Amino acid sequence: MQIGVIGLGRMGGNIVRRLMRASHRCVVFDANAAAMEALAKEGATAAASLADLVGKLEKPRAVWVMLPAGAVTEQAVQTLAGLMDADDAIIDGGNSNFKDDVRRAKALAEKGLHYLDAGTSGGVWGLERGYCLMVGGPKAAFDRLEPIFATLAPGTGDVPPSPGREHHDKRAERGYLHSGPSGAGHFVKMVHNGIEYGMMQAIAEGFDVLRNRGSDQLPKDERYDFNLADIAELWRRGSVVTSWLLDLSASALAKDDQLEKFSGHVEDSGEGRWTLEAAIEEAVPAHVLSAALYVRFRSRRDHTFAEKMLSAMRLGFGGHIETKA
Repeated sequence: MQIGVIGLGRMGGNIVRRLMRASHRCVVFDANAAAMEALAKEGATAAASLADLVGKLEKPRAVWVMLPAGAVTEQAVQTLAGLMDADDAIIDGGNSNFKDDVRRAKALAEKGLHYLDAGTSGGVWGLERGYCLMVGGPKAAFDRLEPIFATLAPGTGDVPPSPGREHHDKRAERGYLHSGPSGAGHFVKMVHNGIEYGMMQAIAEGFDVLRNRGSDQLPKDERYDFNLADIAELWRRGSVVTSWLLDLSASALAKDDQLEKFSGHVEDSGEGRWTLEAAIEEAVPAHVLSAALYVRFRSRRDHTFAEKMLSAMRLGFGGHIETKA
């Protein structure tokens, strides 16, 4: 298929590369000319502007927007809406608030445009591992663009389907899913990221407890000097806490078991807050998720080794660089 991609940063550029590997034709645009030039050398068609990008696409057009949530995505969607024609589709692959998706979808539908919200997980590793995709929006538009989603998704790989899935959607087993109407994709991704906060916090706190067992404030015969890198590697093999986050933790600790290059200043990207807002709307207790978010707030004033663990994991899966206070 042919598709336009706007935003060629940590994830957008590799989304283009993964699509081109499968012979999809990509027209690209980014405010950073160097990012476009690099992909043009690899086979993409660079556009001089959003209008030029739309002009280079065949009808019915499809444009994937991979920009930070908020004003920059809003502006791109609105600009595209003024340039595109009925039956064209806009896909927001960033981390927009699902309520913005509902609003945009209604406005674009009045012009005959299709709007899809594609929650995208995979970080900087997506080029090789694939991207887990949670898609909301009109089912007909999802079906038309399914070859794009299928290419970006990881596929079944070496992960067997869960027992009892014979009558469930087979696409979930390949790493992509039509989650529901407008906003549903980003809602699922939002909760995914809220859970991620909690999982990361549990790992980080556990290693902080291990690290501090050698304190001279403890009875001498109850002190232990643990090798955190070895314990992380051990747990990767056969334990019930085995996970990609643990893999990233083990890798970071193997390089530097004191995590000296991290300050422990941990940002939150918005989805954790929105997950808690949804929990409040639904009157659902979310103790772990709220605690994990509040720790990130505190980390900007006072840092512990646990926050360094969080920073190391964030760098590992998403290339997130600590914001210096």
